[in-house]
Amino acid sequence: MDHTTQSERLMRLSTALAMVSAAVLVAIKGFVYFDSKSVAMLSSLADSTIDLLASAVTLFAVRYALTPADSDHRFGHGKAEPLSGLAQAAFVGGSAILVMIEAVSRFHEPVAVNDSTPGIVVMLISMAVTLGLVSVQRLVIKRTGSVAISADSLHYTGDLLMNASVIVALVLSSKFGLPWIDPIFGIAISLFMLINAVRIIRQSVNSLMDRELPEEDRQAILAIARQHPEVKQVHDLRTRSSGLQKFIQMHIVLSSALTLRDAHFVADDIEKAVESAYPGADVIIHEDPEEVLEYHLEKIGAP
Repeated sequence: MDHTTQSERLMRLSTALAMVSAAVLVAIKGFVYFDSKSVAMLSSLADSTIDLLASAVTLFAVRYALTPADSDHRFGHGKAEPLSGLAQAAFVGGSAILVMIEAVSRFHEPVAVNDSTPGIVVMLISMAVTLGLVSVQRLVIKRTGSVAISADSLHYTGDLLMNASVIVALVLSSKFGLPWIDPIFGIAISLFMLINAVRIIRQSVNSLMDRELPEEDRQAILAIARQHPEVKQVHDLRTRSSGLQKFIQMHIVLSSALTLRDAHFVADDIEKAVESAYPGADVIIHEDPEEVLEYHLEKIGAP
């Protein structure tokens, strides 16, 4: 199984696991709510329902992004991922703003938090399920760099912190009579969520705007091309990514004494070397005879 296939399977597994986890939490919280009629539990149930809808968006986006290129989408469907990332950032940002508004209002009108054993048990179950999901998602993100799954993981990380804060607030407020603990936790979590929502928006926009690969990757690609003995110089390197797919283009300068056939073989060698370092990358190399280098440098303004 090649690197790309493994990454695709991990991404599909992660999105399916997120859907199952969200559905389980909705079922558990729904059962406790209808049994207890707790407004706090109703709020948590609503939050998990939004998580389920958000994960459904991610699942659809990831599966569409992994669809092979076709005659209408020659560069594939990877842009679906950053679009999903923007949607997820909207979910996270909206939730954060609502939490902050409610938290600020609690400073003016403190509300005592009553100890509720069923609520704490449900929160602990929610944390266990969410922690397992976030752990899997982070492994997938490290392997694939998926923008959509990264955004979904941020959403669930916020839920993890929120559930933990609810438990702490329940204990401190009920045992020590400190109602202001609850809104402080709420504001801290909402700020964390907003900061990370901005990060996801930036990452998504960079992908949509075809931002270059990180400079260390660009330098690594240039080094691979320059180490071929026939290459005089490399210029006009262009890179971008779309989902799992990376696109790499460059011009290599070769001696004009080489035949077209030999120049083609040189380009093939470099393509294979780059693809070995970046599995699944789409690499295009243009060969220039040494005499036209000055013209190209003047045209593009930089090597």
